[in-house]
Amino acid sequence: MTQRILCVRHETDPTDDRITTWCNSNGVKADIRRPCQGDDLGDVTDNLAGVVVYGGNYNAYDSALHPFLNKEYRMIDAAMQANVPLLGICQGAQMIAHHLGAFAGPLEHGTYEFGYYEVTPTDTGHDILPQAMHMPQSHYHTFDLPTGARHIARSAVYENQAFVVGDHVVGFQFHPEQTPTGFRRWQKRGHDWGIYGRPNVQDETAQTALMNVHDPALETWFNRFMDRYFATRPQGA
Repeated sequence: MTQRILCVRHETDPTDDRITTWCNSNGVKADIRRPCQGDDLGDVTDNLAGVVVYGGNYNAYDSALHPFLNKEYRMIDAAMQANVPLLGICQGAQMIAHHLGAFAGPLEHGTYEFGYYEVTPTDTGHDILPQAMHMPQSHYHTFDLPTGARHIARSAVYENQAFVVGDHVVGFQFHPEQTPTGFRRWQKRGHDWGIYGRPNVQDETAQTALMNVHDPALETWFNRFMDRYFATRPQGA
């Protein structure tokens, strides 16, 4: 039975991100589901090698307003109970933190990260992030660390950029899955939404320059992370 990674998405962008590409290159099915469009998430099965909850525009705490989020929370819980590797990215990390009882939402300062920002490993984070790197970001919400979580990384504005819970749960506030092609789509949306000029938002020229310099190292690091974290599970594990 082909191993699969359940990719829980919150938008209709082309599936050209690094997670999908990694799956295609490693003989793993990228099982893409969009509960926001009515997709069911199914169950934890023997061939489920991992779950990724992607970013999006939904608040982690708004399950009453967006009932489909309850499907995602049930899958988050099921993956944790079954020790299936779980990765949350941006909204996904906020959802994991919220599910584990921690705060997730905007801070009073209202400062954005939209562009490429340096993320620095903590003293206990070098096994995940060996050195400081510039990461794609698009957020103004954050999370507190869940009880028992290990703090992995920070940035100049947002203290909590990554955490690990146990051996099978990782949350990233940043977007290592994003490629230059995908980030260019975000830049267009930034203009459409009027996000440029808001506090701490890099202008498009700065974003593109940083992307061109830092994306190759980011791609190398994230592919290695995927190789290690999503090693396929033995059948029946």
